[in-house]
Amino acid sequence: MYKFFLKRAVDFILSLSGIFVLALPMIVIAIAVKLDSPGPVLFRQKRVGIHKTYFNILKFRTMRTDTPHDAPTHLLQGATSYITKVGGFLRKTSLDELP
Repeated sequence: MYKFFLKRAVDFILSLSGIFVLALPMIVIAIAVKLDSPGPVLFRQKRVGIHKTYFNILKFRTMRTDTPHDAPTHLLQGATSYITKVGGFLRKTSLDELP
């Protein structure tokens, strides 16, 4: 009985409370990204998963929109010039991966 009803209820309540707790910081970050530079707030990034299959994740945008696409940051010439002010903070605190 625990497996079917109580566990499901606990999972639902905890996930719902997590959404409410994280909603306000995500809204604040989204507004900060939008005010810092024009363009979308979120972007998709391709990652490698289990069995070497690719999947997309959403992240807060930390770089300008004129940055070369599909190029890793460490391979860009002058990569720090592409990172926005808010983006630097988001990367240091890993908040860019919150979504």
